[in-house]
Amino acid sequence: MEVAPLLKSSAAAATLFNSGEAKFALRVSSSLVSCRRIGFGRQNASFIIWPVLFARPLTTDLPHGCGGSESKRRARGPVMAAAKKASDGGIKEEGKYKHTVDLPKTTFGMRANAVVREPEIQKLWEENQVFKRVSDRNTGRSFVLHDGPPYANGSLHMGHALNKILKDIINRYKLLRNYRVNFVPGWDCHGLPIELKVLQSMDEDTRRELKPLKLREKAAKFAKNTVNIQMNSFKRFGVWADWDAPYLTLFPEYEAAQIEVFGKMALKGYIYRGRKPVHWSPSSRTALAEAELEYPEGHISKSIYATFKIISSSSASPQLVEEFLPDLYLAIWTTTPWTIPANAAVAVNPELEYVVAELHHAPEDVTAPLRKQTKVGGFLKFSDTKCFVIVASELVPALESKWGVKFAVHKIFPGSCLENFRYAHPISGKECPVVLGGDYITTESGTGLVHTAPGHGQEDYITGIKYGLPIISPVDDEGKFTEEAGEFNGLEVLGAGNVAIVKYLDEQLSLVLEEPYKHKYPYDWRTKKPTIFRATEQWFASVDGFRDMAMDAIGKVNWIPTQAKNRIVAMTASRSDWCISRQRTWGVPIPVFYHVHSKEPLISEETIAHVKDIVSKKGSDAWWYMSTEDLLPEKYRQNASEYYKGTDTMDVWFDSGSSWAAVLGKRDGLCFPADLYLEGSDQHRGWFQSSLLTSIAATGIAPYSCVVTHGFVLDEKGMKMSKSLGNVVDPDVVISGGKNTKDQPGYGADVLRLWVSSVDYTGDVLIGPQILRQMSDMYRKLRGTLRFLLSNLHDWNLENTVSYTKLPKIDQYALYQLGNIVETIKDNYELYQFYKIYQIIQRFTIVDLSNFYLDVAKDRLYVGGTTSLNRRSCQTVLAEHLISIVSVIAPILPHLAEDVWQYLPFEYATEDGSAAKFAFEIKWPVPNKRWLQMPADDVDFWSLILELRSEVNKILENARVGKLIGSSLEAKVYLHSSDAGVASRLQELCLAENEADALHRIFITSQVEVLDSLNTDLSTRMPHTGKYSDPRSEIWIGVARADGSKCERCWNYTTQVGSFPEHPTLCARCYDVINIHPLPAAAGVS
Repeated sequence: MEVAPLLKSSAAAATLFNSGEAKFALRVSSSLVSCRRIGFGRQNASFIIWPVLFARPLTTDLPHGCGGSESKRRARGPVMAAAKKASDGGIKEEGKYKHTVDLPKTTFGMRANAVVREPEIQKLWEENQVFKRVSDRNTGRSFVLHDGPPYANGSLHMGHALNKILKDIINRYKLLRNYRVNFVPGWDCHGLPIELKVLQSMDEDTRRELKPLKLREKAAKFAKNTVNIQMNSFKRFGVWADWDAPYLTLFPEYEAAQIEVFGKMALKGYIYRGRKPVHWSPSSRTALAEAELEYPEGHISKSIYATFKIISSSSASPQLVEEFLPDLYLAIWTTTPWTIPANAAVAVNPELEYVVAELHHAPEDVTAPLRKQTKVGGFLKFSDTKCFVIVASELVPALESKWGVKFAVHKIFPGSCLENFRYAHPISGKECPVVLGGDYITTESGTGLVHTAPGHGQEDYITGIKYGLPIISPVDDEGKFTEEAGEFNGLEVLGAGNVAIVKYLDEQLSLVLEEPYKHKYPYDWRTKKPTIFRATEQWFASVDGFRDMAMDAIGKVNWIPTQAKNRIVAMTASRSDWCISRQRTWGVPIPVFYHVHSKEPLISEETIAHVKDIVSKKGSDAWWYMSTEDLLPEKYRQNASEYYKGTDTMDVWFDSGSSWAAVLGKRDGLCFPADLYLEGSDQHRGWFQSSLLTSIAATGIAPYSCVVTHGFVLDEKGMKMSKSLGNVVDPDVVISGGKNTKDQPGYGADVLRLWVSSVDYTGDVLIGPQILRQMSDMYRKLRGTLRFLLSNLHDWNLENTVSYTKLPKIDQYALYQLGNIVETIKDNYELYQFYKIYQIIQRFTIVDLSNFYLDVAKDRLYVGGTTSLNRRSCQTVLAEHLISIVSVIAPILPHLAEDVWQYLPFEYATEDGSAAKFAFEIKWPVPNKRWLQMPADDVDFWSLILELRSEVNKILENARVGKLIGSSLEAKVYLHSSDAGVASRLQELCLAENEADALHRIFITSQVEVLDSLNTDLSTRMPHTGKYSDPRSEIWIGVARADGSKCERCWNYTTQVGSFPEHPTLCARCYDVINIHPLPAAAGVS
């Protein structure tokens, strides 16, 4: 594609001209100027005149603070404003001096038309391979931001947009900073959600006949189709990446690398098989990792207090409770009554005090209110003999209130005395022991005694291992009781089974109380249904084996925000062993063989290497279609009949957690560890942690040097987005528009990207229609500022360049401000604090620059004379601002930056002297050191001038409202300073040798007079007055009508008008300009 085709001679030239109330467009022919190289103090950079790309229809729309005014108080231009239309529709003569006015000219449109224009720019980038081109030409070190793989099971949401755009902003900034960037996008393609979507698309008969390989084929097809859909959306966001070579966790080379990681961990002893309780999802029929759980608010469990009858005391304390037998009971509390059949012990805390308490029923009026929320069990209802219970001493008052009874305490003793007491199992009647538990037994709730089922709880399991308790788990994959549960066989443990257990305990007079209990409970994040803890044979990664190394590595990583470190530390320190096996078909197989008779697993260096080699060539499907004999290495083939291959697949977090090995460790241009990982804060228990654990276990080091986390995206009211609430903001709709374009206009990707830059992403962020309108308005104003800069550089070339020493003070101050802004923005890019950059750009380009420098500049740009020093010095400064602003906004607003670049009326040369045809071929702007060396006194004085100007503007506005003046050029400003030094410097500006520094030009008035003294008569006669105060000086301000007559060309008032017979309506400055540009004969003075 031709990067910069010539403009047609008939191309329209748009104007940014405004004269008070009037706007107009002067249509002229566009002509190209010759290529010329220009430089002004930038490091190895120069400008060349260059034809522009994409002629656009002209428009005269103007942004606030750029080409127009928000009020009528300021004059904006000479008499060459648009003539008013005659009543018959004709146009009057536009003025005899119009050809002497340097009107802004550009075909760069005020309206972005982003829905159309952005795809054109993206096509330009793609056809010219700009991302690769820029990265390959950069000479700095490589920068690797490793992409966390989104799940390939649906359309993108606003969280995806926030994540990928943040990454793209960083990558684009690094490109401008001369880094070689290779961003490889990835997708997580295995696992249950995809498998379920495939199964849900089939009828029951088809599902029943479905073979594993067919299911895997359909799942792979679904994942790849979803990847293509998501990839197109990411591209539309303006994200640059190696889209032709992404990484997918279903690629054979990726699966092989993952098996290699598994093998390294196994051979180091970090992988083992065991029967222990894991999070189990009956709705998904598989084990789940912690990262696959969610804890919704409002879950209510059926909690019970129950009693287990003590049979005997321990040999160590035979007389402790002898007197209370056989009427002595252990009181327990549980929120999972369905686990009672698996009870193997009751645990107490050896450090707590316990009591033997006799129950006395309280009066009915005391207990009645308590029982509205509860159901009293048979133990309290029908007990007609003395009953004694053992509970924690601290909980006696709470239990009296809860149960509606009075306790008479007979004995107090430490929990350690209860060890090895024996009680009768409430269902089976078997003898079970009292054991000593740990710190998990507290007096915050319950009774201080914990019903212990090692097959259904992590703490219970640990205690069970310590005492050699049986690991009972009479629950099947569907969450139903098995035959081992006796009469409860076939009942769902979370439904009818739970109810049946409570009823049984009540009938056996073991139930004390039943009540609802609201608490956080783990749910399957995919099916949104509750899970259970269930002991099954699974494969685990022994986190204890490398936890210390992981904790040490965490301390060496830069965590942003800093509190993220506390979160990952807490999660890693408390993490139990990681269950890495799943009972599903769609995933990477755990490459283990089992002995037919002993069931012992076979896993060795040879078996891992052989399976890895097969998978790298044929993919993981080979595990399903190849025989065990073929999957075994030569060493074991003669005994192949003695083994069978396993059917478990790996946890998808092991899949994505191996990306450092499969991508960073295998791809050219990448490095390990990565410079940066950036994902949502939920990944502290997800990808950040799984990547850390696998990397530490296999290599001993963390896979990242820095980790940045962002929050979640909420609606404008801070509510979670939900289709049912109708508050979902779809990124594709934001960019391209919805069905109703009035309610859902298409803003384009850059407005969405601007929003990303505007929020403090370290917490949750808000988005909605009102916020998007604000972003669109900000974008429009910024585009207007850039359009103004473009349009006033249409005739700028090398011969007109003004050296820094010859620049007026106002121009030097403008460059000082620009240099500081560029440095501050750079610092914030380095710290990933983009919202500060947004604030700086908003304040600088739209407020400081447009409302001051560009506002003041219009006079000398339009009527100061084409070849005058004042105009050329201003253009020198405008060119610096244009290139610098394009550079600093490019990472955030790449389409706007490129759009401006393609309309650049001059060519910008790169370090090697070649033309920068695209915005990202320029490097980050390096301000000339001289700009930043402006004397501190000068900086302070110009700061005072800006503040004083604001105060003068207020008084001018009062004068306009009071009808003293129509525009500011009709005014004369009087100043008197209480400080002689300030007064002297103000006087210097009034008499400035360079007219650009003249105080009346800065105030956009016709005259300014600095008074040596302030007499009462003058201050009384002055129609409008005010004061400006700061620690340096107090300045009195007065406003009156300007002296003299109005110049027809520039609209300034001066006593010089009428002094030139050939041009009696012009001031001296305009007269000089006219002498340089003589009038055509037809426009001569009559």
